[in-house]
This record gives sequence, structure tokens and C-alpha cells, in this order.
Amino acid sequence: MKLARFRGGSQSRGRPCGSRVGAAAAEPPEVSLPAPAGQVSQRPHGAVGHVSFRRNASCYPAQGRGGTSSSTPGAGRGGLLSAGAAVRGEARGPASAAVREADFGPRPLRGFSTPPRASRAPSPDGQRAPCCGRAQPAPLPCPASPGASQGPCPGVRDKTPSSGGNTVGTMFLVKMFYLIKGVKCYSPVSQMHKVTGALFKAHVLRNTLGNNESFRISRALSQLSSEKANSYNYVIVGAGSAGCVLANRLTEDPLSTVLLLEAGPKDTLLGSKRLMWKIHMPAALTYNLCDEKYNWYYHTTSQKHMDNRIMYWPRGRVWGGSSSLNAMVYIRGHAEDYNRWSREGAVGWDYEHCLPYFKKAQMHELGPDQYRGGKGPLHVSRGKTNHPLHHAFLEATQQAGYPFTDDMNGYQQEGFGWMDMTVHKGQRWSAASAYLHPAISRPNLSITEKTLVTKILFQGTKSIGVEYLKNGQMKKAFASKEVILSGGAINSPQLLMLSGIGNADDLKKLGIPVVCHLPGVGQNLQDHLEVYVQQKCTKPITLYSAQKPVSMARIGLEWLWKFTGDGATAHLESGGFIRSEPGVPHPDIQFHFLPSQVIDHGRVASTMEAYQVHVGPMRSTSVGWLKLKSTDPKAHPIIEPNYMSTERDIWEFRQCIKLTREIFAQKAFEKFRGPEIQPGNHVQSDKEIDAFIRQKADSAYHPSCTCKMGQLSDSTAVVDPQTKVIGVENLRVVDASIMPSIVSGNLNAPTIMIAEKAADIIKGLPSLQEKNAPVYKPKTLETQR
Repeated sequence: MKLARFRGGSQSRGRPCGSRVGAAAAEPPEVSLPAPAGQVSQRPHGAVGHVSFRRNASCYPAQGRGGTSSSTPGAGRGGLLSAGAAVRGEARGPASAAVREADFGPRPLRGFSTPPRASRAPSPDGQRAPCCGRAQPAPLPCPASPGASQGPCPGVRDKTPSSGGNTVGTMFLVKMFYLIKGVKCYSPVSQMHKVTGALFKAHVLRNTLGNNESFRISRALSQLSSEKANSYNYVIVGAGSAGCVLANRLTEDPLSTVLLLEAGPKDTLLGSKRLMWKIHMPAALTYNLCDEKYNWYYHTTSQKHMDNRIMYWPRGRVWGGSSSLNAMVYIRGHAEDYNRWSREGAVGWDYEHCLPYFKKAQMHELGPDQYRGGKGPLHVSRGKTNHPLHHAFLEATQQAGYPFTDDMNGYQQEGFGWMDMTVHKGQRWSAASAYLHPAISRPNLSITEKTLVTKILFQGTKSIGVEYLKNGQMKKAFASKEVILSGGAINSPQLLMLSGIGNADDLKKLGIPVVCHLPGVGQNLQDHLEVYVQQKCTKPITLYSAQKPVSMARIGLEWLWKFTGDGATAHLESGGFIRSEPGVPHPDIQFHFLPSQVIDHGRVASTMEAYQVHVGPMRSTSVGWLKLKSTDPKAHPIIEPNYMSTERDIWEFRQCIKLTREIFAQKAFEKFRGPEIQPGNHVQSDKEIDAFIRQKADSAYHPSCTCKMGQLSDSTAVVDPQTKVIGVENLRVVDASIMPSIVSGNLNAPTIMIAEKAADIIKGLPSLQEKNAPVYKPKTLETQR
């Protein structure tokens, strides 16, 4: 594994000498005594095979000796615990190595050499040579006669091989022990008493703790070892738009280790984007809107203000998240959206502090200027199809009295023009392409796909890691610095609630222990609702013919060969923003024009030559919520967007229909205009328009604001302006869920900006700032245009 190499080795390696495990470093070196052959201890719990005392078991890796690693959990932890294990006849991990040492001689100790191994020839009386064939060490000096070196010490009976003893080998081990301790005078008899005393202490310890207690200690030590092996500086949950940015930026520091966990699969197959063409071919975007393989496939509750319809919410579940499924429209929103955030409590997130991070992320094909970036990883381009219906739409908007804007992400959002797209060289340029793939080779980044995070782990109110499900097995990963949630506006609040952070009353009803009462979790849900106004086209120039099987094969082959043609764009290349009525300070209605017909999110094939506008309000006043359905992490939460619950929203949608019809009625469309498909010419009155909206409006796929950023004094806030979850430690949320309120436009670009800015906050860097960037304001608010 890549991470193992970066850390200097895998778990199978022993600890380096000098490392400490609890109190083991203060314990004496190992001494192994064989029991006399044919004799069995009368201790109540089995034979005493060997007695092991370890000074530091991890200093003696068992690799290369046929045994288990010295890092084996719960084994050889030193001192009386090892002795107790030996008393029970256990031989686990390093303890088993101790048994072999007694059988075949001691291992070399630091600063000493082992006597040379002799051949294992049988002795003249037919028995194996003493010490299993090892050469006998020189006679030990007798303490009673200083300087004497002739023969064994008086009072110690030399045992022959036939007696089953190995006193000489034992004396060698004891001598090593005292040489390490620096003891000059040595008494074998006294050492035998000490060994006997240690055996007695081990026996007492065993009877005191019992088998279960010893097992619990062993398991605890094993868990500590596992935690260290699975510990990172940062654990990021979700490899979506924000998670990819964070994974890249945080691993720019080679000393920061990051684990990125994603519930879905990779966005490549065998390293190839072509083999995953359903993601990377821009024109193929509707495939994944209908495919649960890369899609969470959420649904809302029955919407009582929309004829009790259940609304479909596709969300990305793949590397890149929804940036691997979306329509690739790059829209930042209006400068006043971010100034509003600051007023709502997100101090430091006004436009002058956000604009530099939009630019930092971006590499625009038109080059940098006061508003565009030119060195970032996120490639942004303009449409290149030059389709006549796009030109007709832009001409019609000007005929209707709206201005043309050459950059709706720059000085002037209001008006119509060519939209920016996250498409690069004919391929979708998702957050995974921009940020994750360039960082994959970094040794301090680990990525795990098809992994469902089920819970955040806490010690009190301090986040220490996560629990996750991988290949049917529950595992844990630990964060020494922070856990960062980047699962999006649905998954992030869901995981918080599953982990005990949310409304205490709701959590208690489900039996979830409360870590922190934060009633704002899952509240403040906001989304963009839109409707399609469709017109039949009198000329065969729409994308209808391109959706025929033969044409699709031709388009697909061209894209696979050289990333060009009709497959190299999402075709949503023109659009704009206008104000719904006089007095509105900045645009609150958005348009996307498409030279084709879309039915039911693209899940139903178009039936005729047609073009359409996607239109909807940008700052709806209807606010919803989401809650847990159960404690099962796999169960989708209850999603209640509460669409069309205010009179203001109903009125704004009427305006959307009326203003779109006005644009389609302009002279520029005369040569293309056929009958209106929907709403249809029979829908004219406000009541009829309202009924049409209830029946046909759908989500624009922009859920947000469910972990609202705000001040500590705001009872609905979930994170502070530093993106830290309020009331707990070492936990952040960084994604679209922390928006205090929804922005006036698509959400992918703002989400990437949020993550870029949060990365600097996490790294302790001062915020970038760009003062006095001019922003267009209408000459008068007394008129709508």
C-alpha cells in the first residue's frame, strides 16, 4: 500500500528499538528458563513450559525466525503479563519467539555477540549435544573465589544432557541480564531464587486478573496498535466537489497525511476516462441521472404544494461527486450573495474575501483578468458549437430589452450571454479531474472508494475518527487533527445526526446518544426549482436527430477518437440572469437555453424537434428540512424541501413563464418558432400557470444550507465562520451545506470556492482578499430591465 511505504513500513514490522509500549520499557530483559524434561509444574492452570520476562518486546522483531511479528496485538507486552502468559502455556506473537529462544538459545543482545553455533551431532551416549548443538560457553567465574575460572561454580550441580537440564545455557542468559544491568558479582543461586519469585508473582497476577481480564488488556493493546496504523492527520468524508479540493490542498504539505473516503466508485476504469465515457463525455450527462451506480437517487417527501408529487433528486456518488454528473455550467452567483452571507453571520465570507478563491481555483481559457483566474486547476471554457438556435436566443433577449453581458461571472451578471462550462478539450472537467487525479501519486494521500461512513467517533465531544463499512466489514480510521465532512447538503447533516449531533429530541426518539444538541442540523434546506418552457422548432436543426441510434454511435465514436463533435459539449451554452420586477436589487431569475427537448430529467427520450429554456427563481423563500428516517446509515433521510409554500414563490414562477414567453415571441425566433409545447397555448391565466407549475416544475439539483454557517449566538447555525462544528472539537463541515443562504446561480463553482477558502483556514493561512472589484448595478431600480 502506498500509505505503508510513506510511513516506513507495514504493520507486519516490529517497532524500532527504544520504542515504548506502556511500562514495558522499564521492565527487565527476557530470561527464558526451560522446565526439566519429564517434570510438570503443579500450578493449577497447566504446565510451565517457559517463563518470559521482556524489557521491550518490540525491540525483537520475529521476522526471519519463523514466528509472528512483534507487533502482534496483545502479545509480549512485557513484564509480568508475559510471565503470566507463559504460566498459562500461551505462546502468542513475541511470546512464541521467547519460547524458541529458550529452545535454540538467546537472540543477540545489543552490544553482545552470540556464541558460534556448533553442529547438532549426537553426543557419545546417543543424546543430542547440550544446548541443542550450541558450543558451550567458557566456565563462569565463581563469586566465592574471585579470579577463579576452573570448572563450574561450587554448589551448582552440572546437569548432563540425559538429565534433561540446560543449566549452562540458563547461566549464560542470566549473565547477559547482569551484564546489561552492570552487575559485576554474580550468584547463580540467588538468581534462581529471583526467577522463582518472578514465577510466583506471575502466578499471583494471573489469579488476580483472570483469563477474561488478561484478554481485555490484550484486546485494548491491540486496539491501540490498530488505531496508530489507521491514523491520519485528516480524515475527509466524501470525494465530491469540496472533498477533492481539500484532499489536494491539504496534501500539498508532505507532512500532512490525509485519508479520503468515498461511498461511490472511481471515475475511471483501468485508469481510462474513455472507458467511463458516460461520465467524461459532456453530452452523455443524462445517462448518469438515470443510473444508481453513480447516483444516490434521492427522492423527496410528497410535496403538498405541488399536487403531492414526489420529487427526484439525483446526487453524485462517485469520485468528483455531483461535478461528475452535473450539466457542467460554471456560475459563481452574484457578488451581493456573498455580502449577504457576511450579514447573516458568515463573517469573512463577503465578496472581497471570496473572489480571490474563485480565481485561485480557475484556469479560464480566455486568460486571467480582474475576475477570472489563469493558473488554477479547474479548467473553464466557453461553448464552441455555434448553434443557430443559441444565436437566435441571445438576439431575442436583446430584442426584448435585456443587455448582453460578456462575462456573467465577472463585472456584470445581469443580462444574457455565453455561459462558462467546466469542459476542457472536449471532456468533463470535474473536481476529480481538476484536483484529485493530480494528487493521487502523493504518498501522504490515501483514497478509499466504495466506502460508506456510518458514524463519527468521539471521545466526549472531541472527534477522533470515523467508522465505515467496506466490503461488508466495519472498520475505523482515526484523525489526529480533524475529521472533515464533505458529503454535501444531504449526506453531511445525515452523518452528523447518526453520530449524535443534531436536535436532541429527534435523536433521542431514535435511541441515538446525544453528543451535542445542535437544532440547526438538517434545517434551512434550500434548493432551486425550475420549469421547462418548450417550443416546437420548424427546422430540423435541434438535437433531436442526434439522439437517433445511428447518430449517437457516430457522435460517440468521434468523441472516443479525438474528444470533438457534438459529444464534446453539454449544449447548455447560452443563458442569463434578470430581475423579476422593479425594486429587485440584483437578478433573481436564471435562464439556461438548450436546442433540444428534455422530458423527466432526460429519463424519457425527446419526441420531436424542439428547443427549450430552463427557468426558475434564484432566491426562493420556501425553506425545508431533512431528518433521519432510521438509525440505518444506508437508509435515505426524509427530505422535505417544502417547495412553493409561499405566495412570493408562486408569483415569481408566474413571472418566469410570462417573461420567457415574451423572449420566445421576439423576431429572432420567427423562422424557427412552432407551436408552444408546454405550458401550451391553453395555459394563460394566473390560475392555469400556477397549476402548470405545480405539475411540471422540478429541482435544478441545487440542495444546500443544511449545516448553516453563522455566529455562536445563532441557534440555527451548525458551523462557525471557520467551518468548525459548533459545540464539538476537531470536526468541520466543508461543502454546499454550510451556505447560510442559497446563491443566485449554480452551486458547483461556489462549492469549490468554499473548499479552497476552507483549505487555507485549516492550514492556518491568512485569507486572500481583493478589495474594490467593481460590480455592475442597474442605473435605476424603477424598471424591471
